Amino acid sequence: MSISSLITRANYITDYYKEFRYKQLLTDSRKLAIPHDTIFFAIKGQRHDGHNFIKKLYDKGVRYFIIEDEEAALRNFKNAQEAEGAQLLLVKNSIRALQELAAHHRKQFKLPVIGITGSNGKTIIKEWLSELLADSFQIIKSPKSYNSQIGVPLSVWELSEEHTLAIFEAGISQPHEMEYLEPIIQPNIGIFTNLGSAHDEGFKDRLEKATEKAKLFENCKYLISRDIYSAVNTAILHLKERKGDPHFFGWTTQDVSIYPSAVDMRYLDPNVGGVNVGLYDPHTNQKLNFYLPFSNPAHVENCLHCIVTMLLFEYKEKEIQEKINKLKAVEMRLELKQGIFNCSLIDDTYNNDFGGLQVALDFLLQQSNKPKRTVILSDMPEENQKGLYEKIFQLCAKKGVGRVIAIGENIKRTLLPDTETLIDVKFFTTTEDFLGDFADGDIRFGNEAILIKGARKFEFEKIVEALELKVHGTKLEINLNSLAHNLDYFRSLISPRTRIMAMVKAFGYGSGSNFEIAHLLQYHRVDYLAVAYVDEGIALRNEGIRTPIMVMNPSIDSFEKMYVHKLEPEIYSVATLKRYVEYAKEKAYHLNLAEFGADIKDVFKIHLKLDTGMNRLGFATSDLPILLSLIKAVGESLEVASVFTHLAAADDNQMDDFSSQQIKEFEEWAAELEQQLGYSFLRHAVNSAGIIRFKNAHFEMVRLGLGLYGIDSSKKAQEYLLPISSLKATISQIKVVHPNESIGYSRKGKVERISKIATIAIGYADGYDRRFGNGVGKVYLHGELAPTIGNICMDMCMVDVTEIEDAKEGDEVIIFGEYPTVTDLANTIGTIPYEILTNVSERVKRIFYAD
Repeated sequence: MSISSLITRANYITDYYKEFRYKQLLTDSRKLAIPHDTIFFAIKGQRHDGHNFIKKLYDKGVRYFIIEDEEAALRNFKNAQEAEGAQLLLVKNSIRALQELAAHHRKQFKLPVIGITGSNGKTIIKEWLSELLADSFQIIKSPKSYNSQIGVPLSVWELSEEHTLAIFEAGISQPHEMEYLEPIIQPNIGIFTNLGSAHDEGFKDRLEKATEKAKLFENCKYLISRDIYSAVNTAILHLKERKGDPHFFGWTTQDVSIYPSAVDMRYLDPNVGGVNVGLYDPHTNQKLNFYLPFSNPAHVENCLHCIVTMLLFEYKEKEIQEKINKLKAVEMRLELKQGIFNCSLIDDTYNNDFGGLQVALDFLLQQSNKPKRTVILSDMPEENQKGLYEKIFQLCAKKGVGRVIAIGENIKRTLLPDTETLIDVKFFTTTEDFLGDFADGDIRFGNEAILIKGARKFEFEKIVEALELKVHGTKLEINLNSLAHNLDYFRSLISPRTRIMAMVKAFGYGSGSNFEIAHLLQYHRVDYLAVAYVDEGIALRNEGIRTPIMVMNPSIDSFEKMYVHKLEPEIYSVATLKRYVEYAKEKAYHLNLAEFGADIKDVFKIHLKLDTGMNRLGFATSDLPILLSLIKAVGESLEVASVFTHLAAADDNQMDDFSSQQIKEFEEWAAELEQQLGYSFLRHAVNSAGIIRFKNAHFEMVRLGLGLYGIDSSKKAQEYLLPISSLKATISQIKVVHPNESIGYSRKGKVERISKIATIAIGYADGYDRRFGNGVGKVYLHGELAPTIGNICMDMCMVDVTEIEDAKEGDEVIIFGEYPTVTDLANTIGTIPYEILTNVSERVKRIFYAD
């Protein structure tokens, strides 16, 4: 039996629908849960080829594979016996096959389906609607923000007979993508949220982007939108002209004659903690009045989309208001927090469904620095699904969860799966029951990763409060999705063959921990990590990081530690190289080896730094003869893993001639080293700015530092990067200060009118530089900038909030984030973003989260 006989050409993937119907679809090998029930779609991406992971998945029990590259798939197996039982279906394009299968699945169901698109607000509207409509429908929705070409079919595949309403979101980044998503979602109700700058680069103008997004509504019976977005309006009118439909059921602030079927917004008035809104519904000829418990304009707009949708479903005014009152302006994200007893908490308390649980478990799986995993889970809204909780326990076991704490009357009635799942389950009827046992010491935690995920009515925020380590209230929030986005952006600029070394030094560039950043980078298969000192590398190894690590400043007395922890030193001087060579020889002797051999060849890897003009660290040209002599004397055991240099002004176009000279000198020197040593090594010269500006110098590897954290010092690509950090503090107190009174030390702050002065809980001990005092710095509050007044104190500072009417004690203020940015702050006091980031004190609480 030949190995090629394992492959069947699948002209129509839908022919296999009945066989695949109750299996799980997988596109990421890292997210395998239940192997025998999984179909793996091997996708050839820009950076990774899914065909390379077929053997790994086969060994774990997967037997169904959808492939698009026959040769690549067969390279996984030496012969047919190695792949016994495997079924490989060959298609033209794996993504299209996935989409066609999901579209066929969608056709099996007749139910109301809400399709949401737009630039912002898709996920929050989806989550709010699922909560607002939950008592009337059995709802399926996209997990988190699964709205891509792959995410949409994976979401729709979970649609089953128990569901009576579906809510799916769809996002696109270039023309024609929606043409593939519309047949998968097949919405009969559409919501167009708004049109912003996201993905502008993929379209020639906003009108094209709006028109492409509007393709989701080609077959909708109803369309909900707002009238103020001119490009959206034009796209909708074009759609109506072509189709004579959909029936516009949106809301308008303009001339109702344009959209006679739209709900007319008569007024929008601020109120305490929110706004009053008056609407006129032409379908029922009713005037409606609502109070929205939000002041943020984005939340108000999102909420109005939800209200109009509820009116479409014929909810009454009183019922809508009662449900709106219970909504919270929560962030749609997973938050990683520091817990008591050396635990990590993953806070996902805003919602609970099976799809979201799968996403959250994948995030839990990334926390490999903790030896144990626990899930605290409540009843789910999909509780009518047959065997749901048994399926959940099986999924948890497959994901390496050792313990589940199950809270709720329905989940408590679950018959546990077979003991082979090796999972410990503790049942509680209410959250209070669990907290009582925890307080009494009957439930204990220690050195584990804990996922907390529950429906809002269970008030799981009380569990988070009990388990979270209490530290300084000021916090630095780090968005791991933004970091992954930035990584993907830089990957798009380099060849698939070029490797990436990511810099995780300096306390994660101020993010507060190298661990979480390193785990994410390892998860996304970065090739190398770089740390400043040996202790940082050891800490990463102790936290489960297996990625190769280069140490930039190795001390001579740390060579043994590097050997033990498989760390690779940067060697930048003859003196250091001599000592390392001596150490390597002595180590070999004590290992009782007659000579260095292949067994320890990989242990003694070094990285040579060449100084081409930075004049900081590195070998000079005159060092070349002795450098080669020392390396050759050791033989094959000492391997030069890479040779690199550092461009002195990669971000400055006025210094391009100097940078080009550095690159040329480096190439010549590296070529001579390669010739003399007789083997190739990795070459790297460019940092984040250099990746963008010097494509001719990418070589075999690039070093990604500040750009990974959302800052482009070259100012060429800032619009494509996302800030990953937001520094936030709270208002401790607000006082009314009268003219001629002073504020703060040395009476530096003076007011000339009756003023409201807020004291916020951040000072120079937290990293808020004293230079920001006396009006130089400004913080962001309720959509306005409030200037500092007086000197910055050690633990607090004062800001003038006279012009911000809604300011109150307990409000959160933003020091830096999306606005003002780290770069804005740096420019204000004449420094660089590095300094702002790395100055954030370790006492400031770090919260890592994923949208």
